[in-house]
Amino acid sequence: MILESFIVFSLEAKVCISFSSKSKLLSSAAMTNSIVLLLFFLTFLEHGLFFQRVSSLGINYGQVGDNLPPPNKVLQLLSSLNINKTRIYDTNPQVLTSFANSNIELFVTVENEMLPSLVDPQKALQWVTSRMKPYFPATKIGGIAVGNELYTDDDSSLIGYLVPAMTSIHAALVQTGLDKYIQVSTPSSLSVLQESYPPSAGCFRPQVAGVMTQLLSFLRSTKSPFWINAYPYFAYKDSPTKIPLDYVLYNPNPGMVDPYTKYHYDNMLYAQVDAVIFAMARLGFKDIEVGVSETGWPSKGDGDEIGATVANAAVYNKNLLKRQLHGEGTPLRPNMSLDVYLFALFNEDLKPGPTSERNYGLYQPDENMTYNVGLLSSSSTSSQSSTSTNSFIDMIGLTTDV
Repeated sequence: MILESFIVFSLEAKVCISFSSKSKLLSSAAMTNSIVLLLFFLTFLEHGLFFQRVSSLGINYGQVGDNLPPPNKVLQLLSSLNINKTRIYDTNPQVLTSFANSNIELFVTVENEMLPSLVDPQKALQWVTSRMKPYFPATKIGGIAVGNELYTDDDSSLIGYLVPAMTSIHAALVQTGLDKYIQVSTPSSLSVLQESYPPSAGCFRPQVAGVMTQLLSFLRSTKSPFWINAYPYFAYKDSPTKIPLDYVLYNPNPGMVDPYTKYHYDNMLYAQVDAVIFAMARLGFKDIEVGVSETGWPSKGDGDEIGATVANAAVYNKNLLKRQLHGEGTPLRPNMSLDVYLFALFNEDLKPGPTSERNYGLYQPDENMTYNVGLLSSSSTSSQSSTSTNSFIDMIGLTTDV
């Protein structure tokens, strides 16, 4: 059998397996057996080996727990997983110091309660010079999240401080020469939208439209992204009889077609992101990048938290990682890869709220996996993976170009 070209991408790395059209490498029977073995081997790779480094993928490193590993151990874990971006919910000096001289970029957070004081340009400058400048550039800091979900927080009194605080912080970055390296934005909850279905109907709630216009003007002027915390899990939990599980888990499914744009959506996350893009466009902002600052699925929940299972969490996160590996965009922006921060690295035992809030982690605090999504430590598997790959390729008599 002569094949012109046959290319397979494994989850560990892009391994090109070429069959030359000029050489009869194997007999027809041998070729059939080889392909069967190849498919079996790739199935093994898919379920057991670590992902290559993906620039559009990060992970949220929350620290609301009393049994979490120290930052230096977390750095080792992230490095072994080839994760090169992580988001923290403060400016913890231990984390900033521990991550120095690593390849991992940090997305740090200004706590909500600090916003009123940081409206003052002098206090913002003091914050930047004490919280950012001592660590940069040894510690790679790529972004500052000013607050978190302020538009949907119970305390609405802070909303008016958001954009002024962002403006002061950015001005302080300019003054210290850090604005070229560190972006300023804020993550919003998906509930800032009045409508999200179909995606083309996306629009902001009237209560936040005025402040949102100020925020979007700031983001456009500083070329910073709009970050959204998007959880298809919540939509499924609230309407499990109306929303197909496969649609929210990225499993094969018929999907939905937006009746106005005719775009086809095979998963809810992309539909949610495009709804945000349409909402921004309705306010006159069509050129701002949208990223997902949080998304994930809980592995455990209370009795009324339908769908919060280990099996569903594993499928959601694994399928999301596959999409990120391929650098996918949404139907509205197919050529722009979607930046996503997975929530979360660890289960956090001190988080308040329902049981699900404490069970979003890919890992337990003892660094054992809650479930396997393919992110196995390179330190324990890379040698075995490389040897197995080479042995398999040699066994079936193929040539490889990596």
